[in-house]
Amino acid sequence: MVGKNCFAIASDRRLGVQLQTIATDFQRISKIHDRVFLGLSGLATDAQTLYQRLVFRHKLYQLREERDMKPETFANLVSALLYEKRFGPYFCQPVIAGLGDEDKPFICTMDSIGAKNPRNCLKRFRKLSFHQ
Repeated sequence: MVGKNCFAIASDRRLGVQLQTIATDFQRISKIHDRVFLGLSGLATDAQTLYQRLVFRHKLYQLREERDMKPETFANLVSALLYEKRFGPYFCQPVIAGLGDEDKPFICTMDSIGAKNPRNCLKRFRKLSFHQ
């Protein structure tokens, strides 16, 4: 969810196999840097592997460019990394949320082969009025 100069990303913390709960403290949302967060739903082992590869690529970017990635750039990196594995994909659906230039909020979702979904990913927060 995005608002004026802000965003919110939330997730449950349950790790389970079918109807059995394995853990209740599984981390699905990770901080890439101060202005970009990554949420990974799907198969837990693939989510952990994908997260490790993305952190590695972000660190390489920091070394080369001497700055952090913008959220749009990070979304392109995630999309490219997922598309590389399109014939044996990671079973994850990432959500990238962050603040870009001038604190402009950015949210993007993707499928397991890196296709961005711009229509369903950017929802404006609006006050709801309830009639009694």
